[in-house]
Amino acid sequence: MGLGGCIILIAAGAILTFATDWDMQGVNLDLVGIILMVVGLIGVSTFSSIARRRRVVMPPNTPVVEGERHHSGRDGYSDGYGV
Repeated sequence: MGLGGCIILIAAGAILTFATDWDMQGVNLDLVGIILMVVGLIGVSTFSSIARRRRVVMPPNTPVVEGERHHSGRDGYSDGYGV
């Protein structure tokens, strides 16, 4: 689940908990909303910790070597496949 899905869970849970006054037999919508918000918060924290680990940081003052581009003699037509 991505960050957008987690935010949607938090928003849906907040709407169920704070913005509705529906009554359903056998279902406590306030509790369902709180559960959705907690699951969304857990997802956001998990997503942010995974995204932090994926970040690649180059050490400072690392020289970048730019070489010439090497083109092979293949132009797509002389190898027999484009003819």
